Amino acid sequence: MASPNPQAAVSFLTNLARAAVSLGLSATILNSSLYTVDGGQRAVLFDRFRGVLPTTVSEGTHFLIPWLQKPFIFDIRTRPHTFSSVSGTKDLQMVNLTLRVLSRPDVGKLPEIYQRLGLEYDEKVLPSIGNEVLKAVVAQFNADQLLTDRPRVSQLVRESLVRRAKDFNILLDDVAITHLSYGAEFSKAVEQKQVAQQEAERSKFVVMKAEQERRAAIIRAEGESESAKLISDATAAAGTGLIELRRIEASKENAATMSRNSNVVYLPNGNQMLLGLNPNR
Repeated sequence: MASPNPQAAVSFLTNLARAAVSLGLSATILNSSLYTVDGGQRAVLFDRFRGVLPTTVSEGTHFLIPWLQKPFIFDIRTRPHTFSSVSGTKDLQMVNLTLRVLSRPDVGKLPEIYQRLGLEYDEKVLPSIGNEVLKAVVAQFNADQLLTDRPRVSQLVRESLVRRAKDFNILLDDVAITHLSYGAEFSKAVEQKQVAQQEAERSKFVVMKAEQERRAAIIRAEGESESAKLISDATAAAGTGLIELRRIEASKENAATMSRNSNVVYLPNGNQMLLGLNPNR
């Protein structure tokens, strides 16, 4: 039986190692030549020779030239942002407002956004322009108007902020004032005003009640005077018969009331206290 050739075995292993290295290198190059853009994302390519390419790459798997090109992924879905601002009103009152916006980038302007602002474009732009717009709008109103005319305030904030964000290629889907509070001095002044209004209303009610009572007293006095006049005229015309009639009616009413009371005891006139005894015996 012939022994195996050592040189053939070494050659086979060498070729196998070369094939494995080539395959690994090819897989590495292929993997570095592919990149994936997920749903809700867009990509911008940076080329070492040409800079940021003007086209936006959509969703899917795409090819690039390794080392020469590099992708930057943008999230184009609407995202919420909340920030607060302390602003002065027209009547020099300090107001604390909280604003919530829903923003997304203009997809067609992503290369320009990357060149000017980078990937964190919203964090760099929205807080600054939000504070600027809030201060400019709030300064047009008095402190109490921010409550009584809140829809108009919100509309002005929305229109101004959308216009300013568009200068940076940022689109705003919604802008809302979620919180509004006043300083301690203004809150105390409002409370004192409410107390004063309540006291004024109470005083007004007391005055109205006194006026009604005065009118009722006048009407009652006029009625009694008229009644006395009628009685006087009737007495002058018919004598004292009417007075006697009133006295008899009052006596009958008193007697009827007392007769129904078991605690009332009737005693005869004079000093005779024994009833049913013959004084001659």
